[in-house]
Amino acid sequence: MRRKNWYARLGGVLTVAMLAFAVTGFFWTPYEPTAFDATSKYAPPSLAHPFGCDQMGRDILSRTLEGAGSTLVIALAVLVIGFGLGLLIGSLCGYFGGALDALVMRVCDALAAFPSVLLALVVLAVIGPGKYNVIGALGVLFVPSYARQVRGEFLKFRDRDFVRSAQLMGVPKWRILYVHILPNTWPVLLSGLTIGFNNAVLAEASMSYLSIGVTAPDVSLGRMLNEAQSVWFTAPWCMLGPALVVVLTILGVSMLGEGLRERMRA
Repeated sequence: MRRKNWYARLGGVLTVAMLAFAVTGFFWTPYEPTAFDATSKYAPPSLAHPFGCDQMGRDILSRTLEGAGSTLVIALAVLVIGFGLGLLIGSLCGYFGGALDALVMRVCDALAAFPSVLLALVVLAVIGPGKYNVIGALGVLFVPSYARQVRGEFLKFRDRDFVRSAQLMGVPKWRILYVHILPNTWPVLLSGLTIGFNNAVLAEASMSYLSIGVTAPDVSLGRMLNEAQSVWFTAPWCMLGPALVVVLTILGVSMLGEGLRERMRA
């Protein structure tokens, strides 16, 4: 139990710190993230520029703050679309079953045969890059995994005594689904949400790194890493900021999700 509490606490501290960092970028940055300054080209970290400056003299801390906010918005939007649609589809299929369930699950199996990030890369290569295209592509492609996970949990609970009792009492089906069954599935679904959030962060960073994700003038952590790849050894501070944000965010959310899941199961 102490290990579980330690996981949850440390994960919570990291998650809150990174969320605060990302939200700060919406309201304040030390400098204008897109402002050029030729005299500060590749300037190392200093009191004036704690994260240093990039190849165009732009303040890396300011760009990292704005990029973290952009990544947070994209990851949360992807979760809302993917988990929202997956919850609706999975709960209906798991509770009612039948031919529609079989058809939907076969479609999900076909989509799950390909990595969602790879499919998203193909989709974006066709429809073009951009923040909203990234959100739409990842959100839709995350639906099958959530639908299967939710369906499995609803199948497990739909024949339990408390559900049968609610049915005999004439409780509306929507209330049985989302008031009686859904709360019992959270220990498992919580793990899926944390994994999905981390996958969304990594997918957005990867696609922006490959220049088919977020485009200018929007700032992206992945594109910052792409721009810094040629100077990793001569000006490593250009990639340390965005890389640390991605790593610490994923680590914090993973530890928080694991700790909370174990505590809910205890």
